[in-house]
Amino acid sequence: MEKNQTLTSKSNKRLVGIMLSATIMLLIPLIAMQFTNEVKWTSLDFIAAAILLFGAGLTLELILRKGKTTKYRIAACIALFIVLFLIWAELAVGIFGTAFAGH
Repeated sequence: MEKNQTLTSKSNKRLVGIMLSATIMLLIPLIAMQFTNEVKWTSLDFIAAAILLFGAGLTLELILRKGKTTKYRIAACIALFIVLFLIWAELAVGIFGTAFAGH
């Protein structure tokens, strides 16, 4: 019983850390917008980033909680971060839209 409570407590702390990290990442462009005109995010940009970051964070927590082996956890986390990076890059600069546009 005590071991199960310790695991739950550890998982909850990890989840709080993941959510806090996502929130801090969202604060970076918000703060930057106060000091420079180079960062111009709209509310839609913040919503999209929040969905991506919190969705990836929750998926990460699911992988870490439900993954049976360390190899599986590592592979799934790498795949998750690759997908996150590719979606983020596409939304930021549209690298795939121009590659497949046929122009």
